[in-house]
Amino acid sequence: MNELRRQFGVIGRAPSYRLLFFAAVGSTLGTLLAAVALVVDVKDRTDSGLWVSALFIVEFLPAVAVGLLFAPLLDRLSRRATMITADLGRAAVFCALPFTNDALQIVVLAGIAGIATGFFRPAAYAGLPNLVAEEDLAAANSVLQTAENASWAVGPVIGGVLVAATGPHTAYWINAASFVLSAALLTGIPARLLQAVVAQSHGHLRDLREGLAFVIHSRPLRAVLIAWTMAMLAIAAINTTEVFLAKDSFDAGDFGYGLLFGSIGLGLAIGSLGAGALVERRPVAVVYGGGIVVNALGWGLAAAAPNIWVAAACCVLGGIGNGAAVLCNALLVQRGAPDEFRGRAFTVIMAVNYLAFGIGFLAGGLLNDAYGARWVWAGSSILLAVSGIVAYVLARGVPSRTPEPEPALH
Repeated sequence: MNELRRQFGVIGRAPSYRLLFFAAVGSTLGTLLAAVALVVDVKDRTDSGLWVSALFIVEFLPAVAVGLLFAPLLDRLSRRATMITADLGRAAVFCALPFTNDALQIVVLAGIAGIATGFFRPAAYAGLPNLVAEEDLAAANSVLQTAENASWAVGPVIGGVLVAATGPHTAYWINAASFVLSAALLTGIPARLLQAVVAQSHGHLRDLREGLAFVIHSRPLRAVLIAWTMAMLAIAAINTTEVFLAKDSFDAGDFGYGLLFGSIGLGLAIGSLGAGALVERRPVAVVYGGGIVVNALGWGLAAAAPNIWVAAACCVLGGIGNGAAVLCNALLVQRGAPDEFRGRAFTVIMAVNYLAFGIGFLAGGLLNDAYGARWVWAGSSILLAVSGIVAYVLARGVPSRTPEPEPALH
């Protein structure tokens, strides 16, 4: 209990972090509520695994382009202005979605939102270490990810019920409002706190090469680049076929899809909260690799589940492992990259991860149509187990704390 109080106490100790925390949690809750609406909307219009795959792909594929083409901007532009602009852009997208007429329009608008997200997330995670003391960094990531993941446990279930009762448009409007609220909260964070050092440009192409070279030659960043890219292939296939597992394999309808989605979120919240304390006492390689293996076990058991309720329990287990691994991803990058490289480091790694994510979405849609969701989940669990072993091997010897922490600003 004392450990939990210490972890959540970071919200009170760092006022600027508190604003980032509430901005991120509010927009995440709205996004996850709307995510169910988007998937159900496209599936009901097309009943096609490929169209659902296309929706997932365009939500994140722009992040690949941002990371591969525009990564240096995350270290040169104001991180606060970048996040606020991204929030307002996403609000506009969800205001437009209720007026769409077909699946193609939904996919195009989702792609525009994906561009904004491609700038927002790396800017937020690159700036977070500057808002808290080094000794609070693990707790700050843990609390933020726990709250976001708890939204996974609530938002999708509410979204499933809401979509079943009223259709997708109400969810779209709620999400638009959440982005406006997030932008308003972010205006309260001084820009200088989110970005202690503004990177000097040596030319855009050279900046890109420097960012990529730094990721490849840094051991903690290389661990995330390789191991999590493998994991993302499997996770994407799981995400693509989740709606088919719920509605077709278990005949559980929209509520069943929301239940699986929310169960994963519950597990993510438990995993990210527990790992925040665990990673300070155990080698990061053990927490990182072990988390991915637990994730694999959960998905494998869900593939063999007899009904939606057993599958939901297995998804909680898988989510616990996923939550621990994602926390380790953030800490490895934040502690492995100085501020002037941190934006590029996050965007380059996210770009490669999301490229694998796109391949996984496409493969998941094709394999679902050919073999069914259960087989996709079983195969994905095997790939995740291999990824967990790779994560452990690559992260061995990486210190859990930054040897020479940068000065923290409050």
